[in-house]
Amino acid sequence: MRADRLVAALLLMQARGRVTAAELAEKLEVSVATARRDLEALSAAGIPVYPQAGRGGGWSLLGGARTDLTGLTAHEAQALFLLAGPAAPDAPELRSALRKLLRALPQTFRQEAEAAAGAVVVDPARWGEPEKERPELVRVLQRATVRRRRVRLGYAGRRAGERTERLVDPWGLVDKDDVWYLLAGTERGQRTFRVDRIVAAEVTEEEFERPDDFELSRAWAGVVEEMERRRATVSATVLISARLLPILRDHFGRHFESLGEAGDGRVRARVAAPMALTIAEQLAGWGARVEVEEPEEVRAELARIGAELVERYS
Repeated sequence: MRADRLVAALLLMQARGRVTAAELAEKLEVSVATARRDLEALSAAGIPVYPQAGRGGGWSLLGGARTDLTGLTAHEAQALFLLAGPAAPDAPELRSALRKLLRALPQTFRQEAEAAAGAVVVDPARWGEPEKERPELVRVLQRATVRRRRVRLGYAGRRAGERTERLVDPWGLVDKDDVWYLLAGTERGQRTFRVDRIVAAEVTEEEFERPDDFELSRAWAGVVEEMERRRATVSATVLISARLLPILRDHFGRHFESLGEAGDGRVRARVAAPMALTIAEQLAGWGARVEVEEPEEVRAELARIGAELVERYS
């Protein structure tokens, strides 16, 4: 794995003071070209590594700089162990990494860092549900993302039996409410794929370069914003008792907006959804406790639903 090589290269420079690409290649059992790219990657990442040309030259750490994990502050160490600790029991590699990091921390930080690692347990299964495991396909895509290898996907379309094949550059994975998404580069630009609709994934040996300006969290925020915009194409203004307002807000989430008092003890609010029918279906169970002022199509859908219920249960 490239990350292992980069750390090994850095530690070797610390130990020897200066190394050549040929020496590093021999030590890491890679080609000289690969060793040179690794050294350049360290420099590009901001580590003070610089080359010196000529006889007796090589690569060195500027001013004898050293990597030292004790540079973490107490709060940084606690935050790291709080974040990684819950996943450690199910990930041997992470558990081993945390042990090594713990030994590298200053003695004054160790006790609180160790306590932070065991302070939180994450149980993703709801009551009555079996324990959830990360899909194997997600692991395959994660490895391809880290190794920067293109993937040939078989992707199921929205219609039954519809399937397409695509060669993509896996840029990152997102888990949103137990649904996994792959953000990838394609010949048409960035695209988002639902992992549960990927029916086949073949990792190729073809390498790719992720765009320098790509940041997964920012890219996903853009995807979410666009999806939420599509999910809120129809809005309705409603009147509801002030004491019920928090429940309505929780029900509609980010598609809820409070508009202030209505003057009769009720509060006016705006809710949104993809269709008028969707809003009506979500409000029908509230009965007379919610009054829809507008639009007329939502009121008509509520009247239709009410008529169907009266006919069925009268």
